[in-house]
Amino acid sequence: MPMRSRNLPRRSVSTLFALFALCVAGPLPASAQRALDFAGPYLAAREAAVANDFAASARYSLRVLAADPANMFLQEQALIAQVAVGDLAAAVPLAQSMATGPRGSQMATLVQLADAAARGDYAGVEAIVAAGTNTGPMVDGLVRSWARLGGGQVSDALAGLDALAKDGGFAAFGLYHKALALASVGDFEGADAILSGAEGGPLRATRRSVIAHVQVLSQLDRNADALSMIADLFGPDPDPDIAALKRRLESGEALPFTLIGSARDGLAEVFFTVAGALNSDTPDSYALGYARLALHVRPEFPDAVLLVASLLENMGQHELATGVYGKIARGAEAFHAAEMGRAGALFAVGRKDQALEVLAALARDYPDLPGVWSALGDMQRRMQRYAEAAASYDRAVEIYGAPAPEHWFLYYARGMAQERAGAWAESESDFRTALQLNPEQPQVLNYLGYSFVDRNENLDEALGMIERAVAKVPDDGAIVDSLGWVLYRLGRYSEAVGHMEKAASLMPVDSLVNDHLGDVYWAVGRQREAEFQWRRALSFEPETEAEAARIRRKLELGLDAVLAEEGAPPLKAVAANGN
Repeated sequence: MPMRSRNLPRRSVSTLFALFALCVAGPLPASAQRALDFAGPYLAAREAAVANDFAASARYSLRVLAADPANMFLQEQALIAQVAVGDLAAAVPLAQSMATGPRGSQMATLVQLADAAARGDYAGVEAIVAAGTNTGPMVDGLVRSWARLGGGQVSDALAGLDALAKDGGFAAFGLYHKALALASVGDFEGADAILSGAEGGPLRATRRSVIAHVQVLSQLDRNADALSMIADLFGPDPDPDIAALKRRLESGEALPFTLIGSARDGLAEVFFTVAGALNSDTPDSYALGYARLALHVRPEFPDAVLLVASLLENMGQHELATGVYGKIARGAEAFHAAEMGRAGALFAVGRKDQALEVLAALARDYPDLPGVWSALGDMQRRMQRYAEAAASYDRAVEIYGAPAPEHWFLYYARGMAQERAGAWAESESDFRTALQLNPEQPQVLNYLGYSFVDRNENLDEALGMIERAVAKVPDDGAIVDSLGWVLYRLGRYSEAVGHMEKAASLMPVDSLVNDHLGDVYWAVGRQREAEFQWRRALSFEPETEAEAARIRRKLELGLDAVLAEEGAPPLKAVAANGN
C-alpha cells in the first residue's frame, strides 16, 4: 500500500516544539491547549502505524483529524489505517474529500476506484481514470478495460488489454486479464490460447490461473486435459476444492466458467492481481491495501480473504486475521483453508484450546483429509499433548498409505511426539523411515542422533548422523551443540570444546547449551569456567525443575560427584589444560 514518508511533517514538528515552548512560558491560550490535547493521540497514531496496529492507528488518526481536517498528512494516515483495518465505510467518504489525480493521494484514488467498481458504476470508474489518476499505467489500463467491458464495449476492452500485453513490463498481466475477459464473454478458444501459452508465451501458473484454465478446458469438452492438468499441478492428494473439481470432471460434467462472473469481478481481480504481485517484493502493508480493496469490490472472494488474513498474520495482527478468516462460511469454497489459518492465528494470540477445537472440528468435517490430521497433530505436539498428537499423525499416515518422499516430515513429527510420550521403539522407527524418505535431512539426522546420545547408545552411529547434519547447516546452534555433546559422551573432550563454544556463541541465552558447555569445560579441567557456564544456564531458566536442580547440584559438588551419585560412568582422565 503506497505510504508517505514516516518522517514527521515539518508543520507537525514545529507545532509540537511551539506547544512545548508555550507550556514552559505559562498558561496556554485555548487554541494552543486544544492543539496540545491532540499531541498525544497524534503520537499514539504514529506509534500504532509503525507497529502495524491498524485499529488503534485508525482510531487515533480520526481523533487528530477532527482537530485539523485539512491536514493532508493526517488524512493520508487515517485513510491508510482505515483501508488496512477494512473499514471502507469510513474510508470512502474520507477519500472523496481528499485531493486525487496526478498530484493528489494515490490511496484516495484507489479507494474511489474500488468503491465505484463495487457499486457497478463503470462510467464512474472510467471518469476517475480519465481525470488523470496516479495509480500507474498498469492499474489504469486494467481497470479501464474491465469498466469498458462492463459498459458493453467489448472490443475497446480487449484493445486496451492488448496494449498492455505489448508492454514488456505489463505483458503477463495484460494477457492474464485478457484470457479472463474472453472467457467471461464465452470466447473459450481465445482464453485457452492465452492460458496454454500458444498466444504470447507461457504464463506463470497460479492457483487461480490453473482453475480458470481447467474451467475453460471443460467448456471446450476437454475434461481429460483438465484432469491431466490437475494431476500434474496438484498431485494425487489435492485440497478439497480441487478434489471437488476433479470429481465433477471425472463424472463428465461441463464445468461453468465461474472464476469471473462479471466486469465487477474482473475489477476485483485487478486489485487482487496487484496485491499478489506486490506480496513478494514489497512490505506487507502495500499488498494489504490492494487485497482489502479487492475484498471491498467483491466481498465473496475467498482468495482475497485468505490473502488479507495471511498478510495480517505476517504483520503480527493475529486478532484481526481471525476475524477475516471467519468471513468464509462453513461449506463455502476455501472453508478448510480459512479454518486452518484461523486456528493458527488463534494459537498465536494464546487462545490455544479454541484453536485446537477449530482443528478438531475440521477433522470431523474432513475425516479423510490427511493435511487436517497432520495440522491437528502439530498443534497437539506444540501443546505437549504428545500421545494425542501421535494418534492424529497415525490417522494422517493411514490415509496417505504407502510412504512417499514428500511425507518425511509427517514421520519425523510423529517420531518426535512418540519420543516425548515415552514410546522410543516406535519413535526410532519413524525417524528411520523419515531418513529413508529424505536421507540427508539435517533436522531428522540431528534429532535421532541426539536421542541416541541422550540415551547413551549407538554413539558412533549418532556421531556420523550429527556430522552429516552439521555439514548441511553449520551455523545451526542446536545441531552444533549435538556434535559437541556426542564428542563429550565419547570421551573426546578436547574436540568437544570448540564445537560447544561455537554452539554457545550461536545460542548464547539457551540454558541447555550453556549447561553442556559447563560440563565440557569441567571435563577438560577448566572448573571455574564450568561453574560460570552453569550459573549462566540457571539464569536462562532450564526447561524443567529437575534440570535446574541438577545444575545446582553440580555447582555444589562438582560434575564428578554428581555423576557418581547418578551411577554414571566417571569422566575420563585428561590433562588440566584440556590436551
